[in-house]
Formats: sequence, C-alpha cells, structure tokens
Amino acid sequence: MTTAIAHTARNMTAPAATPVAVVDLLTSLLESAVNSVFRFVAEGSPYLSRASAEIRRPLQEMVIANNRRASELAATLESLGAPAVVRAEIRSDEQYLAYLSLKFLLPKLVDEKKLCIRRYANAIESIGRLPQVPADVPALLRAHRAELETELTALEHAAAAVAPAKKNGDPSKPAAGTAKNSDAGPSAG
Repeated sequence: MTTAIAHTARNMTAPAATPVAVVDLLTSLLESAVNSVFRFVAEGSPYLSRASAEIRRPLQEMVIANNRRASELAATLESLGAPAVVRAEIRSDEQYLAYLSLKFLLPKLVDEKKLCIRRYANAIESIGRLPQVPADVPALLRAHRAELETELTALEHAAAAVAPAKKNGDPSKPAAGTAKNSDAGPSAG
C-alpha cells in the first residue's frame, strides 16, 4: 500500500533560513505517522467492527487525529519549502497484525504511542538546540505531543478493559489441583 501524503524532503535542501536538521526531524515524524500501526485500525477494519463502543470511538478518533497530525507535518514541511514523499508500507514484521484480535493489538498500539511520544520529545529537544527554527515548529510539536499523551492514557485504559482477568493470581504458578512442576493436569493420587 502506498500513500503519498506529501512530497520528498530527504536529499533535498530547505530554504537557507531553515536548518536541514529541522526538515529531517519533521520528515521522520511524518514517516512515523504515516507508517503507524494505527493504519490497521482504519474505518472498516475488523478491529473496529468487533470493538465495543467505548473502545471503538476513541480508536476512531485516534486514527483521525493521526491522519490530521500527518497532514499538519506535511503542510509544515511544505511551508518550509521542503516537499516530501512518504510511503505507507506494511513491513514484514507487521504482516501478522491483520490476524490479531483487538486484545492483542491494543498493547501494540500502546507501545507504538509510547514510541511516538519519545520521538516527539527527542525532536522537540533537538529543535530547541537549532538556530533559525520557525516559532510555529516547536509549538506544533509540543501540541502534537500533548495530544499523543492524552491518547496514550485512553489506549492504556482500553487495553486494560479488554485484557483477560487473572483468576489465579500469578500465571507462572500451577493451577489448583495440578502437580507443582507439571503441566500435565490434576495428579492421580
């Protein structure tokens, strides 16, 4: 699957006033948004159709917000004179995601959101050390990071809601009626 959200920024130079490092950071954030695991939760996805309304609505909103943030990053790159081509592709390690249930996908989404927040934090820190950065760039990145943190909280609640309840406490201990070091089931004795 290929989606052109913007135009090429890699191997291109930004206007003289904007450091190339800013363009690279924004392009990296755009690529991560376009290639986010959230693309598996898009409208019509089996994950959304099987989810309860309490989980489906926030996930739909996150997908929409992810697409909006990608568009805002692309627009910012273009305003800096650095068009970018970003392709959405399914990596080989993501092939199995189409077959997972929502209870297995939600922790992946939580991990992805945490990684995205770290990327934004690193970008904000890096941009803060660069000269000639347009004032709207750090403001946009801080706003995006705040949204991502709010979304992370909602995802963590959703993941907890669909996670199986532990009935026996520690899952590494044998179930009642089973031998202590055996998976063979109840002992005959």
